[in-house]
Amino acid sequence: MNTRWAIGCIAVIAAVHGYGQDVTSPVAASAEAQNQKAVVDTYCVTCHSDQVRTANLTLENADFSDIAGNAELWETVIRKLRAGVMPPAGVRRPPDDEYVALRDWLENEIDSAAAVRPNPGSVVMRRMNRAEYANAVRDLIDLDIDPALFLPPDDSADGFDNVAGSLTLSPTLLESYITAAARIARMAIGYWRSPTQASYIASADTSQTQHIEGLPFGTRGGMLVRHTFPADGEYRFSVQNYGLGSFHPGERVVFLVDGERVGVADYTGVGISSGMSAENDGSIDVTAYVQAGTRTVGATFLARNYGPSLNMVQEYDRKSLENNRIAQLQYPPIIGFFRISGPFGAERPTDSPSIDRVFTCRPETEAQEDVCAMEIVSALAKRAFRRPVDDQDLEALMLFYREGRADGSFEDGIELALRRILASPKFLVRLEREPPDLTPGDTFRIDDLELASRLSFFLWSSIPDEELIDLAAAGRLSDPEVRRQQVDRMLRDPRSDALVENFANQLLYLRNLPVTFPDGKFYPNWDDELRNSFRRETELLFDSIIREDRSIVDLLTADYTFINERLAQHYGIPGIYGSRFRRVNLGPELDYRRGLLGQGSFLSITFTQNFRTSPVKRGVWILENILGSPAPSPPPNVPALEDTGADDGRILTLREQMTLHRVSEPCATCHKLMDPIGFALENFDADGGWRTDQGDEAGTPFDTVVELYDGTMVTGPAELRQFLLGYTPQYVRTITRNLMTYALGRGVEYFDMPVIRSIVGDAEQDGYRFSSIIRGIIESPQFLMRVRTENLATAE
Repeated sequence: MNTRWAIGCIAVIAAVHGYGQDVTSPVAASAEAQNQKAVVDTYCVTCHSDQVRTANLTLENADFSDIAGNAELWETVIRKLRAGVMPPAGVRRPPDDEYVALRDWLENEIDSAAAVRPNPGSVVMRRMNRAEYANAVRDLIDLDIDPALFLPPDDSADGFDNVAGSLTLSPTLLESYITAAARIARMAIGYWRSPTQASYIASADTSQTQHIEGLPFGTRGGMLVRHTFPADGEYRFSVQNYGLGSFHPGERVVFLVDGERVGVADYTGVGISSGMSAENDGSIDVTAYVQAGTRTVGATFLARNYGPSLNMVQEYDRKSLENNRIAQLQYPPIIGFFRISGPFGAERPTDSPSIDRVFTCRPETEAQEDVCAMEIVSALAKRAFRRPVDDQDLEALMLFYREGRADGSFEDGIELALRRILASPKFLVRLEREPPDLTPGDTFRIDDLELASRLSFFLWSSIPDEELIDLAAAGRLSDPEVRRQQVDRMLRDPRSDALVENFANQLLYLRNLPVTFPDGKFYPNWDDELRNSFRRETELLFDSIIREDRSIVDLLTADYTFINERLAQHYGIPGIYGSRFRRVNLGPELDYRRGLLGQGSFLSITFTQNFRTSPVKRGVWILENILGSPAPSPPPNVPALEDTGADDGRILTLREQMTLHRVSEPCATCHKLMDPIGFALENFDADGGWRTDQGDEAGTPFDTVVELYDGTMVTGPAELRQFLLGYTPQYVRTITRNLMTYALGRGVEYFDMPVIRSIVGDAEQDGYRFSSIIRGIIESPQFLMRVRTENLATAE
């Protein structure tokens, strides 16, 4: 390793991140170590001794003269101290000044050592996950695809599905990529001669009683999908009722492509009242000519039955919950099944977004074909492989072009070359090469082209664009000012929506909402429209933090939210009409709705079973995702709450039942942490609605007065939020830790924590703005550098 480079790296890192500034003398340092050891012996070793080993941790004989030498152990301790969860509730705690001094001393000892020998970790190789693959195809050839049609779900690790360790590449998966490449290349530029069929199915608890955003005004319900038409030709659009509605006179179904009406049909009753029609298997069909390309397709009902009515049933205010229907009542029909078939009488497409993207030239004579093909293939390979291509790359791809051209047309040759590109490991796998003159364990800086890929997959979940590749090829991404300009540009680009779609959706468990089904008997207001509204509300809040470069703390404290009519009705907020989400301020009367803890997404994914809230799950979620201190897994054979009760046989309240879990070990220690947090939120029902009493005849109010693990007394969600703000640095570290995991594609290790602490410390000076955390990660040695591992074969 170049010694001058190594010393320079250490000097720069120390200067930028403030490492190694403690110049305490050895004698003073030794005395300080003994002082901190005395604190640990007094307050910690009682439980964490060699004999007791609570949580399988002992500090009895820990070496306080070399904290950094056992950084993995002490980072675990620091994490608990930062969250304030240790010593546990009911156990004697040190005075605040001693508590803070121990925590800060441990961090300083580890951070000082890390400045001398930084460890940026390493990820040598990883494949694209499904979301990245779809985005890469979109950005490469301007074709939207549903990756679920081609590839199996990705495994997750450390909370995210882009972690290298979980993204294996088996022979079966490689076959799927090869098949996908063939189909996608044909959809993009080929001549799809045979009809295909795609089906879209509505959720079983859909209601479709209101207008759907994206469909024309004056319509109700229906479905709106993105569909790729592989060729010019006739297509058949078919809808079925799915057995969830009934006949109403005058109903009409409208079919649309990119907002243009392509057909209207009378709805004649194919639901549960009239029975399925024998003709066309009970479907309503229209046929229309559509040009190739990815388009927005909709089917919806004309809103013709919204007039005032004296009908006591009020069917258009009812929900279509399949498991909550009432016999003999009339329900509005819905579109439960939408099928698109074709093309019939296909024609080779001459114009589409993907064709325009791919064919940067058109040969006028046969003699010009090779030159034009070389231009097209070179441009595609440069973007797909994320670097300038060499003669070897082009020679291999031109062989595929010539093979396709020999059997067909010029377009057929380009199609086969595109298939090869999309199936190439150089496209599917991100490989970072290692300097051959280094030995394993040496640190080095990744090259600019690899840095361009890190940036684009972090901020866009996709391949770099032309500008980023060109800057990297010229060696200009090594310039911090150029990097800053590019990060600003990339965050402004709509492709940075991937931070919401992929990072925030996984961070906040929004991907769990589709499988969240509270029992309709207890929660009749729940349906798919409400579920989707919950998700969109939280996505828009996170998006506003990115777009407006707000403090990441606003995720907990925002005095505004985003709602439509459906969500406003559920929250009891008047004056909001229509399906469009809009920003509304939350006044003092809605203080309990401020931030994530007042949103239906968080509140509904933490319910238990089908009919009640779960203070435990809510408490566990907050401990792990806000305070960064996950609770341990429960011991085996813990009885369900339904199996516990009072000795006299009376029914216990939920809080009384939970108290049983805290009377003895091994349940007591953890439940003293989790349960009070959850009980402070008990005014929120399992569906996110606000409630003031327990629903019994006496109207018993909820007891939300709790003593939290550090002795703080709070009442309700507003005071709980204030309590959490007291641990703001730990919350920001938790968010930063997750962002670092997402950015690097590996789990954060103990040796990463000094860098995370530095990033958070710098961000604090900027009010914890989102961009300051993003830039801190990108400018960190963890993002710019790597550790040399063993030699690996290159992707070919």
